[in-house]
Amino acid sequence: MKNIITLFTIAMLSCLSLTAQNKATKNADKHFSRFEFIEAAEDYEKLVINGKADGYVYAQLAECYFNIFKTVEAERFYAKALESSSNPELIYKYSQMLKANGKYEESNQQMDKFASMRPGDDRATAFRKNPNYLLKILEKGKKFNVQNLGINTPSSDFGGTLNNGKLYITSARNTARRTYGWNDEPFLDIYEFTVSNDGSYIGEALLSNKINTKYHEGIVAFSPDGNTMYFSRESFYDDMYVKDSITKNKVSVLNLYKSIKLSDGWSDVDPLRFNNSNYSVKNPSVSADGKMLYFASDMPDGYGNFDIYKATIAEDGSLGSAINLGQKVNTEGQEMFPYISSNGTLYFSSDGHLGLGGLDVFYTKEIDGKTAPIRNVGVPVNSNADDFAFNINEDSGKGFVSSNRDGGLGSDDVYAIKKLQPLCDVLIIVTVTDSKTENPLSGATVGIYDTQGNMISWKSTDEKGIAEFIVECETDTQLNVTMTDYESNSVNVAGSNEEEVLVSIVLDPIEKIIVADQIELNPIYFDFDKSNITAKTAFELDKLVQIMNKYPEMVITAESHTDNRGSAQYNQRLSERRAQTTVQYIISKGIDPSRISGQGKGESYPNIDCKNNCSEDDHQLNRRSEFIITNGNPNS
Repeated sequence: MKNIITLFTIAMLSCLSLTAQNKATKNADKHFSRFEFIEAAEDYEKLVINGKADGYVYAQLAECYFNIFKTVEAERFYAKALESSSNPELIYKYSQMLKANGKYEESNQQMDKFASMRPGDDRATAFRKNPNYLLKILEKGKKFNVQNLGINTPSSDFGGTLNNGKLYITSARNTARRTYGWNDEPFLDIYEFTVSNDGSYIGEALLSNKINTKYHEGIVAFSPDGNTMYFSRESFYDDMYVKDSITKNKVSVLNLYKSIKLSDGWSDVDPLRFNNSNYSVKNPSVSADGKMLYFASDMPDGYGNFDIYKATIAEDGSLGSAINLGQKVNTEGQEMFPYISSNGTLYFSSDGHLGLGGLDVFYTKEIDGKTAPIRNVGVPVNSNADDFAFNINEDSGKGFVSSNRDGGLGSDDVYAIKKLQPLCDVLIIVTVTDSKTENPLSGATVGIYDTQGNMISWKSTDEKGIAEFIVECETDTQLNVTMTDYESNSVNVAGSNEEEVLVSIVLDPIEKIIVADQIELNPIYFDFDKSNITAKTAFELDKLVQIMNKYPEMVITAESHTDNRGSAQYNQRLSERRAQTTVQYIISKGIDPSRISGQGKGESYPNIDCKNNCSEDDHQLNRRSEFIITNGNPNS
C-alpha cells in the first residue's frame, strides 16, 4: 500500500541529505525524484553490484523498496544504511520493516533506540508507555472474519463503499490507461459493481469520464441520501502542481471533489474549498447525519505527515473550516483513511500509533467532548502489512478493509469483513490484598457480575493477587471476592471506555466481623413483603457460613425484623418466614442444623423508631437480620 499512500502526496525523498548525490547516482536519482521507484531501485542496485554504493545509495534503495512495500529488501538496505548513519527516521522505518517481516523482538530493539533519540516524539512516548503492545494486540482475540473479495485483480484494488445497491472501489485494472512509474501499474480509476440478490458483486463498470480521468482517482464517500459523491483526484487535472526546486519535476497533490447524482448519471465535479497546490486533501468520509466531512491532509500546522481533519457541511452543501482532530488522534507519522460510522465511532489507519506493522486500523469515539483512547482493531483486520480503507455497517457488522498482506491476489486487495464480537472492550485488572499486611492474596475467588446479579465469569487470583476480566465498553459490573479465612468483599465498577481499569480490593481477616456477641455482616435487606434469598443476601450469608466453618463450636441465632407496614400479626409471620429462610440457606451450605436457629421479631424492635412517619430508607433499615452468637464465641 506504500504506492497508494504516498502517490496521493508529495512523496518523502531520502531521509539523508541530497548533497550525497553524485554523478554515479544521477540516473537513479532522476527516477527517484519522479517516483519511478522500480527503475530507481534497478539503477541503485547496479551501483551496489559495481561496488560504488555508500550510505546514501543504501538509504535510497531502502526508500524505494519501502515505497513499493518490498519489506525484505527494505529491511536489508535500511540495515546497510544504518551502518554509517544514526538518522532517527531511518531507524524508525527500519523498525517498521522488521515488524512487517515478523521480527518483533528486533523491531522493538530499534524502537527503543528511536525512542532514546526522540523522547518527545509521540511514537516514542507511546512505545515507552506500552513496550509490550505487540503481545497485547495479538492476544486480544479475533473479533472479525476477513475474506478476500472475489472482484480483486492482480493490480491494486482498494476501497469498498456501498451506496444504493452498488459497490464502489478504486482500481488500477484499467489497462487502457498509461502506467505510473511508481509501480508500473495503470493510473487509478473508480469502478462500481451491482450487489446481486445473493450478495455477490456483478456488472463491473467504469464510472464516466466526468469522474474518471487520465490521472489518479481515489476512494469515494456519499452523503446519507446517496446523491452526493465525494472523491479524491490528482491535481494535475486542474493544472495544479508545484515544481521541485532541485529536479524541476512537476509534483502533483491530491484534491477533493464532489459530484451530484442526476437522472442520467453523475454531474460535472466541483472542487472543495480546501484544495491547494501545496498540500493534499484526500480520503473523504461523511457522518451518518450528513453534517460533517472527515478527510486526511498534510496541510501546514499539522502534527505529522498526514493528519485527520473534519469540517461541517451546511444544508446548502458548503463546508466550514478544516478542524484538526488533535494530537490524541494525529501523530508525527501518518493518519489517513478516516471512516465515521453510524454510531459515531471514528476508524482510521495509522503508522504512528502502535501496531503490527505498516498501516494498522484504529478506532476511537468522542464522548462528552473528549476523545476516547485510541485502540487497535487487532487481527485479522490488521496484519504486518498495510491495512486501510476500513468501513463497516454497525447494524449488520459487515464491511470492508483493504490490505497488501501476503496471500492476496494483487498488490492491494479488498477484503470483506464480518464482526464476530463487540469491538470495544475494557480490561479490568483486579488486585486483591490483605487489609492488615497489604500482601497480595493468591487463590482468592473473584466473580464478575452484571447489573442484574448474573455471574459473567470467575477467576482465581494468581501469585501476585491479580485476576483479569475483559468486558464490553460502558458496561457496569460488580466484583465479588471471597477467600477462606477472610471476609468477602464486593466493589461496583462503573462502565468505562478506557483500555484498562485498575481495581484494588482489600479483604479483612474473617475475625473482624466478630464484634462482641454478634456476627456483623453488611446489612441483609429483604425486598418489601418478600422472604426469599437474593444474590446479594447470599453473598453476605456466605461470610457467616465461612466463620462457622472456621469455628465449629459456634452456635448462632438469626433474628429477622420487619418494618411497620402491615399489621403486627402479619409482620410477625413474615419475619418468621425470613428467619427460617435464612436458617435454611445456612444449613444448605453444610452447617449442622443444631448450630443455627431463627427467630422472627416482627416490627417490635425497629432500628429506626419512626412510627408512622417512616421514609423508604427507614423502612429498609428496619427490614434486617441480626446474628447472635449464643455459644462458642472465640473472643470469650
